[in-house]
Amino acid sequence: MNFVKKIFDKQIDDSVHQQLIRFGKGDYKGRFPLSLWKTKKVKLRTSFEFSNDIVLLCAKMGNSKVSGLVTSKNDISGVMSENNIEGDTQSKKAGRIYLTELPSQDLTEEQLTKLVGVSTFALLDIVGTDFTLKTKKKLPKPGKNENKIDDKFCQLEIEEKHYSLIKNDFFWDMPDAKKIMVKHQVMIDSIKAPEGEKDFAKIRELAKRVGKIIRIADIDGTEKRSEVDFAA
Repeated sequence: MNFVKKIFDKQIDDSVHQQLIRFGKGDYKGRFPLSLWKTKKVKLRTSFEFSNDIVLLCAKMGNSKVSGLVTSKNDISGVMSENNIEGDTQSKKAGRIYLTELPSQDLTEEQLTKLVGVSTFALLDIVGTDFTLKTKKKLPKPGKNENKIDDKFCQLEIEEKHYSLIKNDFFWDMPDAKKIMVKHQVMIDSIKAPEGEKDFAKIRELAKRVGKIIRIADIDGTEKRSEVDFAA
């Protein structure tokens, strides 16, 4: 289940919290874009926030050829070794961020799932029997300018027979369509810091964002809106 669906289903967890840490108080338009085209194949285009969710979707389709870059808050070399995943982990920014480069290798659903589980962002290229995923390797800087949001950061092309898999995960609240375009307006009304915490880094990490998300979709030319309040 992707993080936006978790918000709408009121199933807030750490994966949702991590996606909202980058937001301060304010009104952010055009966020978390999703584009779906259904022709002979299905094409999905998204921003960087959905990278982990798309990798998990790809993992469901069996063994695949994987390469790319993973960011994490901790050193994941031990987890990779335990799961026979090749890669080189380097500490960046005084040990607060770790980057792991993965050479091209065959990974199973279980291995990919383990990798995503310890990743902040899995920026991977994946080739399977029925699909190809291309992901950019440099995360964008935070900002309020919706015109600078990269809506093609992750690009998935997959056989049409898997259409329902993509729709049920990313477009669960919409009818079948040939073309769907979605953007989200994120409105942060307040930030609640954890009580009694003095460490600024921990306050930033644990503080909850309180606000609303408006989901705006164009479904074959027809607009649909929905919204949900959240604290995450």
